[in-house]
Amino acid sequence: MFAGRLAGILFLAGTLVGCAIAPQTRLLEQNRPTDLPPRVELAAVPFFPQDDYQCGPAALATVLTSAGVALTPETLVDQVYLPARKGSLQVEMLATTRRNGLLPYVLAPQLIDVLREVASGTPVLVLQNMLVSWYPLWHYAVVIGYDLDKSRLILRSGKNPRQVLPFWYFEHTWAFSDHWAMLAIRADHVPETASEHGYASAVAALEASGKAAAATTAYTSLLARWPSSLAGEIGLGNALYARGQLREAEAAYRRATKDHPDSAPAFNNLAQTLADQGRLPEALQAAQHAVGLGGPFLPASQATLRSILDKETAPASAR
Repeated sequence: MFAGRLAGILFLAGTLVGCAIAPQTRLLEQNRPTDLPPRVELAAVPFFPQDDYQCGPAALATVLTSAGVALTPETLVDQVYLPARKGSLQVEMLATTRRNGLLPYVLAPQLIDVLREVASGTPVLVLQNMLVSWYPLWHYAVVIGYDLDKSRLILRSGKNPRQVLPFWYFEHTWAFSDHWAMLAIRADHVPETASEHGYASAVAALEASGKAAAATTAYTSLLARWPSSLAGEIGLGNALYARGQLREAEAAYRRATKDHPDSAPAFNNLAQTLADQGRLPEALQAAQHAVGLGGPFLPASQATLRSILDKETAPASAR
């Protein structure tokens, strides 16, 4: 039914929009990227045909299994599928990826980034509207390949293991979701198109979900790509601190204070870590430096300083 309906939709789209306004497709065709292979297909990516309305679990199982977490759509239905909506929300797709120990990364809304990720070996989960704005049919699919010569994408979609769509038509359906696309990746992998801020935010969300061990690995990966990243250095320190690895956390914070001597949070976190190890003179010096830097984190720095001063004046038996 989906294949037949899609054929009708393609005809309708062609009738209504003619050659379709697809600016990203035009840009790709006019300025073909020379650093990409002309054709890529990730044939090893698994295929899970969807049940009615359950494209979310099927697409998510595809990218999770491809990343090494073998799950079936049936095991994901309760985690992402909302019967009342007959579908899955993006927030649930992201949360379920984290729950299963992988890092979800939302791509920039650019078709070229989808191609670059596929060329690097990573399938891309996308959200499309297969009808029109006033009568949407939301659909998740997974991009597994492309052909630059023919301006086509290859997708695992619905009950079709190898759906081929023209760039322009895919862009038309994808635009309704504000070009939403995500990856599900291992914590030791940084996406080809990742930005430092975007990846750091994704890792912070993974850490907040309770996956401290995976977050530690991901922050290490972040620093391998961006060695002086303040977010990476403090994030790594925080993840290690949460796991009780105070010496390792101290090393991460010291690295942050060296690379970013104007960072009050780096000195504040270092002070707290030193205090927790009973090294109060060193902790006091770091805390005073954090307070001296001022800025928006001043209240937190002052609270840390007061806590250390209280410990210094407390009887030794109470420390």
